[in-house]
Amino acid sequence: MMFDHETDQPVLVLTEDQAWNLLERTSHGRLATAVGNTVDIFPLNFGLLDRTIYLRTAPGEKLAALTVHDAVAFEADGILSDEAWSVVVHGNAHQLQTSAEIEEARSSGVSPWTPTQKHAWVKIEATSISGRHFLLGAQPEAD
Repeated sequence: MMFDHETDQPVLVLTEDQAWNLLERTSHGRLATAVGNTVDIFPLNFGLLDRTIYLRTAPGEKLAALTVHDAVAFEADGILSDEAWSVVVHGNAHQLQTSAEIEEARSSGVSPWTPTQKHAWVKIEATSISGRHFLLGAQPEAD
C-alpha cells in the first residue's frame, strides 16, 4: 500500500478506509481496558471481518474487565526500515454467547497463538478509528 505524504511532511493522517486496510494486513495488536482507576493493556492476536475485530481469550483479567466496562481501545501497528503506521480503534467489546455469533467469529480466522484453552469469543464493534502513517528518518536540526 502506497501512502502519499505532502513534501516534507513525515506524518500522514489516514482515512478510515486506509486504517481498516492496514488492520486487515496484520493479526496482532493491543487491547486497552479501564475499570475503576485501573487501565490495562493486553497484547493479543485478532481476526477482522466486516470491520469488526474478533478475539479469543480465557477467563481472567481481560475477560473480567470487558464484562465490567465494555468501552475499549484497540491498537495495532507496523514498523519497517523506513516507514511505520499506527491504527487506534475505540469501541465496545462483547463476549459472544450464541453458536451463530461464534460461527461468524470463526470465519474471521482468529486462532490462539499459544497451545492454551481459549473458549471465550469477544467482538469489538468500532465506534471510531484513526490512524497515522510515518516516514522514518533523523530528527531535523533546530534552527
